[in-house]
Amino acid sequence: MPHFTIEYSANLDGRLDMGLVCEVVRKAAVETGIFPLGGIRVRAVKCEHYAIADARQEYGFLDMVLRIGEGRDLKTRQKAGEHIFQALSRHLDPVFAASKFALSFDMQINDKDTSWKRNNIHDALKAEAQPG
Repeated sequence: MPHFTIEYSANLDGRLDMGLVCEVVRKAAVETGIFPLGGIRVRAVKCEHYAIADARQEYGFLDMVLRIGEGRDLKTRQKAGEHIFQALSRHLDPVFAASKFALSFDMQINDKDTSWKRNNIHDALKAEAQPG
């Protein structure tokens, strides 16, 4: 963990490089200093079918959910969330300026008793960092 899932309206294609959006979020998550590098995942899912407000086709949205493991206090989570949201929001300023657009971000805490993981990326990163 952390795992970011971005859902976005299909009408953003051509207006936004979603690969770059994912990188902006990944970089901001690293900058917080509270997440293990080997656990960061950012994925984007295009929503072909959606309805917004009064159904005008030009309206767009990007909704991001961050799932994290337990153990971080509220102040730490809020500081990290604010940093990530501001980085993403700044990146999306041109979309806000050019269109009607909704951005949302929610953080959820996974219950360790009902969350299973298997990951050998952490070990690979540690091995690469070892001298020799």
